[in-house]
Amino acid sequence: MFESLELDVLGVLSSAAEENSTVDKCYHSHSRSSVLQGLPFGGVPTVFTINLFLLLVFSCLRKAAWDYGRLALLMENDRYLCSLLFLSVLHNVFHFCHVFVHCRDEEIRSKCGPDAVTYLAFQRHIILLMAVVCLLSLTIILPVNLSGSLLDDNPQNFGRTTVANVPAQNSFLWLHSIFALLYFVITVLCMAHHSSRLEYKEDEKVCENHSLCAYLLICTSRVLVYMRKAMKGRMYFTTKSQKEGRIMIKTHPCAQILCCDMCGFEQVDAEQYYSELEEKLTDEFNAEKNRITMKRLGIAFVTFRDERMTAVIVKDYSRTRCRRRLQQSSITTVVRSHQWGVRYAPAPSDIIWENLSVCGSRWWLRCVLLNIFLFLLLFFLTTPAIIVNTMDKFNVTRPVESLQNPVITQFFPTLLLWAFSVLLPFIVYYSAFFECHWTKSSENQTTMHKCFLLLIFMVIILPSLGLSSLDFFFRWLFDIHFMDAKDVKFQCVFLPDNGAFFVNYVITSSLIGTAMELLRIPALLVYSLRLCFAKSKAERIHVKRSQAYEFQFGLEYAWTMCIFSMSMTYSITCPVIVPFGLLYLILKHMVDRYNIYYAYIPTKLSQRIHSAAISQVLVAPILCMFWLLFFSVLRFGPMQPITLFTFVSLLFCIVFAFFGLCLKKLQPDRLTSYQVSCVVLDIVESSCITVELKHVQLHIKETFLMKSSES
Repeated sequence: MFESLELDVLGVLSSAAEENSTVDKCYHSHSRSSVLQGLPFGGVPTVFTINLFLLLVFSCLRKAAWDYGRLALLMENDRYLCSLLFLSVLHNVFHFCHVFVHCRDEEIRSKCGPDAVTYLAFQRHIILLMAVVCLLSLTIILPVNLSGSLLDDNPQNFGRTTVANVPAQNSFLWLHSIFALLYFVITVLCMAHHSSRLEYKEDEKVCENHSLCAYLLICTSRVLVYMRKAMKGRMYFTTKSQKEGRIMIKTHPCAQILCCDMCGFEQVDAEQYYSELEEKLTDEFNAEKNRITMKRLGIAFVTFRDERMTAVIVKDYSRTRCRRRLQQSSITTVVRSHQWGVRYAPAPSDIIWENLSVCGSRWWLRCVLLNIFLFLLLFFLTTPAIIVNTMDKFNVTRPVESLQNPVITQFFPTLLLWAFSVLLPFIVYYSAFFECHWTKSSENQTTMHKCFLLLIFMVIILPSLGLSSLDFFFRWLFDIHFMDAKDVKFQCVFLPDNGAFFVNYVITSSLIGTAMELLRIPALLVYSLRLCFAKSKAERIHVKRSQAYEFQFGLEYAWTMCIFSMSMTYSITCPVIVPFGLLYLILKHMVDRYNIYYAYIPTKLSQRIHSAAISQVLVAPILCMFWLLFFSVLRFGPMQPITLFTFVSLLFCIVFAFFGLCLKKLQPDRLTSYQVSCVVLDIVESSCITVELKHVQLHIKETFLMKSSES
């Protein structure tokens, strides 16, 4: 079986080698799209100039609208010094550069938590890694590519900088395969250094009553939010009516947008309206609170006196997976403890309490249906390229072509690719949100994996192969007649203009993308819409005070690794991309450092998401070796020494990464210890809590363990 599989693989590679005669045609071909027309040196200088100008414009806009969401952040942190800081330092257009230089990790840790410091340390390691790759690619790989003579000697020809310019007889091509393996080794060493420096100290003080109250208010949290909102509205208009008299408001959501009296919106007394609304929501809250005792979630949080007892119980219950019997007691058969699942409890701030009610088969059904819908949607609409192709098919871009302006024809497609590649991952993000994960860590980690996989296919693999969706990808992969029927050339992976297009994409992401993140346009749009649909001034004040969000580590990890993977993938076949990839990582680090410190509230996550991000980094050098393997097969054939060396190196890297991932999965979770801020529970109090939980544990399926440390 193995021999037949090997023969099939070699047959495919041999058939690819037979098409070497068509490579030159592919190298000198041009896209038939009316917008994907090249410029001298691939349009890279033009796109860089335009994006640099837009960065200056966006920075000025940021200065004009810097304080939206500031009130919410101050209300969340409740720090007077933070208020003085905002008022005194946010006047410079490029203040994020000032923050990058002067803001230390200790300040970020004390204000934003250890997860922010870990994320920024990850970015610094990636920047260092990209700097080493940039130095090697520009000083060694780029001169080798320029020494070739297959393409024109015109200095404005971008193809001279790519591997397509090097003839097959040049022995320097061995450097490309050797450096690809070297990049993988450097990546592993860099990530190992970052992994060894990971620290996760739990310094949050948690009371026993905090967990129990949050447990009881799972189903009433949303009603409680609306009730508090109504209460604040009533208090606001009660105070204001004592000074100004009776105040009338229009309660229709569109009353603030349509200000004319002809619309017929009814006016009501503001104080009476919010008093009645508060009373109604209070009744709903009490009714829901009374129904809580009838809703059993099958979850209990158990607190122990010391770490040793907690570790023994976790170890004892982990043996049930290996069909080992638990320690028996007089009530073992009654409570069915052999069916329990036990694990360490996450931090209370990491738990999404309202999602704990979605569990069991209901959660799995919801998750499966959402992911099926997501797969079907992305199966036919995977990349922005399909949108560009559709626009060109219906001659939508003819006016652009008729302008005969090379600036527009080169800048337009890269801007489209960036814009749609920003929008599509938000679909993945909201799919993870509606899956109702129990913790923010699992939600962020799911978002990171899904978005990273989508972005890798969307902006690297499929556009490189000249495909527009997963539908084309699977047909290209399995249909032997698809290559004959469609104008899809495997050799076009190394088309010089293809590399220039990815360089322009990285430039657009570096300058426009980071500037848009600095502006936080989506948050600004949501903020504007909420203000427009607010029913009164009291609700507008509430909107301003609640416009604070947590930093989405999963989404930002995926974006950072996507551009890093793109730069690493083309670092050898197209070395010019590496400096702009380094530019993106530096600007991304500066903007994220600024936003984490000034624009987002602290986020508490588990260490698993940071470890998972480290594992995903290894995808980048593996993709680079895949690209070199394709090139070697096309240029030399499948049985040449350089091709075999690249194939063996790639196989070694994949096996190494796979076993490293397996070893990381087998490592036990680290214990999270909590400090009880009220009092240290003595033996009597602990026994009472245990007895109280016994009545709940009759229906328990999942048990979370917490340890209380001596103060």
